[in-house]
Amino acid sequence: MKCGNACGLHSLAFWLLVIGGLNWGLVGAFDLDVVNMIFGAWDWLEMLIQILIGLSGILILLKGSCKSCKK
Repeated sequence: MKCGNACGLHSLAFWLLVIGGLNWGLVGAFDLDVVNMIFGAWDWLEMLIQILIGLSGILILLKGSCKSCKK
């Protein structure tokens, strides 16, 4: 893996954080919960997505980047 390219897990965590951040921005500005609109029929799936977004935040906060990307 080349330095500067995040591994798959960190890439997934990053994009989940982007989705979560945009969703919270829409909730705050317009009371529009996109995750609920898309997955609201499946409460367990909506909860799973929100848990994964939260875990992504913890991963990025604690790990920063991949070991293989650090010099």
